[in-house]
Amino acid sequence: MTYLELALIAFILSIIFSIGGVGSAIAIVPIMGWLGVPLMTAKPAGLFINTLSMLSATLKNIKHGKLDHRFGLPILVLATSMAPIGAYASKFIPKVYVLWVFVAFLLYSGTMMIFFKPKKRESNENHVIEGSLIGGIAGFLGGLLGVGGGGIISPALIMLGYEPKKVAATTALVVFFSSLSGFVTYLGMGTLNWKLLLWVSIPAIAGGWLGTHLMHFKMSSEHVKKVIGVIMYLIALKTLLMVMG
Repeated sequence: MTYLELALIAFILSIIFSIGGVGSAIAIVPIMGWLGVPLMTAKPAGLFINTLSMLSATLKNIKHGKLDHRFGLPILVLATSMAPIGAYASKFIPKVYVLWVFVAFLLYSGTMMIFFKPKKRESNENHVIEGSLIGGIAGFLGGLLGVGGGGIISPALIMLGYEPKKVAATTALVVFFSSLSGFVTYLGMGTLNWKLLLWVSIPAIAGGWLGTHLMHFKMSSEHVKKVIGVIMYLIALKTLLMVMG
């Protein structure tokens, strides 16, 4: 697998996953693993891609007035704080256990995206408590797995009745900061492949911008959820076969 091919994968997945504000590392990390990239190299690369693609998505959301900063703040603070702890903990957890957590993570996210039909929420009451709890869990697992935590944040907020496009904009902001804090932790651990990061940087930014444009102007909320859910299921199946094989 060449760097050019990895750059193309980063571009395509950044488009798809920025549509839901999730961050494409949830797919890129296991795909890199299948292609022979060591897990401790793939995880910081995934967080780096998330950081760039979600920065691009967030700037576009701000430009078009789609971001509710107050709603996302509690999630952001806890996710950003817990991501470095999860990243550091990954040094002590065997790879096979990490992959099993990955499978469970993907199946949960995919199920929520495809099958859950939430009732519309009437108010934002208690969103600080809910957001802090969701952000803390998502940040730790996002750092541990190198995925940024969007796969927990987005389905959980949708399950609680928040509007999917508002959730996507909020999750993109949170995933940017949590991925950045997790990436900096891996940087300190010395597991980075700088040539790989250079190759995927521009495709990640371009994919994040394009995916956010499609989400706001071309796709319905239901389509956003189902596309991402199906992809998560497929990646979970492939990862499960790899673990069991």
